Amino acid sequence: MPTDVIMPQMGESIFEGTITKWLKKAGDRVEKDEPLFEISTDKVDAEIPSPVSGVLSAIQVPEGATVGINTVVAVVSEEQGTGNGDQGTAAAGIDVVMPQMGESIFEGTITKWFKKLGDRVEKDEPLFEISTDKVDAEIPSPAAGILSKINAPEGATVEINTVVAVIGGSAQTTEPAQALVAEAPAQAVVSAPHPPEAAIPAHGGRVRSSPLVRRIARENNLDLARIPGTGSEGRITKEDALGWLATHGLGSGKAALGPEPAAIPAPVAAASAVAASLPGQVVPLSRMRAIIAERMVQSVAISPHVYTVYKVDMTRIARLREKERGRFEQKHGVKLTYMPFLAAAAVEALKQFPIVNSTLKDGAIHYHAHINLGIAVALDWGLIVPVIKQAEERSFPDLARTMADLATRARTKKLQPEEVANSTFTLTNSGVFGGEFGTPIINQPESAILAIGGLKKEPVVISDTEGDTIAIRSMQNFCLGFDHRTIDGADSGKFMSVFKRVLESWDREIG
Repeated sequence: MPTDVIMPQMGESIFEGTITKWLKKAGDRVEKDEPLFEISTDKVDAEIPSPVSGVLSAIQVPEGATVGINTVVAVVSEEQGTGNGDQGTAAAGIDVVMPQMGESIFEGTITKWFKKLGDRVEKDEPLFEISTDKVDAEIPSPAAGILSKINAPEGATVEINTVVAVIGGSAQTTEPAQALVAEAPAQAVVSAPHPPEAAIPAHGGRVRSSPLVRRIARENNLDLARIPGTGSEGRITKEDALGWLATHGLGSGKAALGPEPAAIPAPVAAASAVAASLPGQVVPLSRMRAIIAERMVQSVAISPHVYTVYKVDMTRIARLREKERGRFEQKHGVKLTYMPFLAAAAVEALKQFPIVNSTLKDGAIHYHAHINLGIAVALDWGLIVPVIKQAEERSFPDLARTMADLATRARTKKLQPEEVANSTFTLTNSGVFGGEFGTPIINQPESAILAIGGLKKEPVVISDTEGDTIAIRSMQNFCLGFDHRTIDGADSGKFMSVFKRVLESWDREIG
């Protein structure tokens, strides 16, 4: 059976290492604990021993390469006899690893295996489906062969570069392996062990945590020494850190110790896109639902939310859309909805008041060079925000086509990680079911989000030089949620006034 050789973590603050020399070459015999390769980190140079005896069947990282900790750098396989006592060749397998689906993504949840143990799989054929905090995606097989090993069951959350399966290699009996997978807990987090911390927590014992947990603590100013750990040997899990954050808020490192907070439920895969909801039933959170919950808790803790609501007369837009919808669809191949009108108005207002398109970071306001417009898309299994990059440079038809394309691919799980990253301002249609308006939570690290209310015909008082009259008009409410650390009421009012004026006096070509 092949054994993975990984880049070890040589210290708490070390997250990568450089392979300076291989002491064995592919095909060489190696004994357990015999030096296999040399590494260099920013702390130490060291020889790394082989974890098992066998044959070095594959070297996956060359000399001079720098890789992250827990990356598989080689495979050592047990030798197989030929039946006559002679040494046979090693049966090497191809490792299938959890891919990194974006720069800031460190883990993923396996939501579905498309193949079972013993199945034949072709190269680039979909092998399993994952869910991350950015996208849901199907992962193809890196090689053709037999799926001989599954290391992570459906529902398991694993770190990037973790080996989740093996293609080929030594054949394994299907029944015991399947039983092993079936017995694994749905909430299991599969990851390589990390060395214990040096700090001594207030609740006793050593602080034990993963790089992901330490990143959460660093970004939210949490003192890990004060957070009770529920993992193995007191390890602080991601759920422990998020539960503490939800209960105590940002910068809670100096908070007095209290009862251990209830942890946010571990992310698990939903059995179907929409779980049945029956009275008295307990349904675990899907991976996406758990991520949404985590993000919402963090956003409310980070930003002091303030809201302003404006009512906009959309009659001019409604009449133009009704008149042009047939011609527009025939010419551009996409339906003419209200969304590109709203996007264009938002872009114009953001250009005039860039504070609304900014981010507060490290004690300074960062004004973005471009307007990357996030468009919240409701899915049967959650919510996702694909991004129209550099929206200020796009024509009206381009906005319409891009919105339709992103929404379609969001619903079919075809978005790429970069298409849901780096938004600077978000539109969310909370009025799609007829609601008057919503009070949205900011999509961090943005400073504002605009919620779209339901479009309704109402009697409205119209004032002109001849006096006041009552007319039936198409009216719509819009609610701007903004971070009061960055944006004042005057800024939000000026922004919304421009947004309202563009829509009520629309005089632009739509192509």
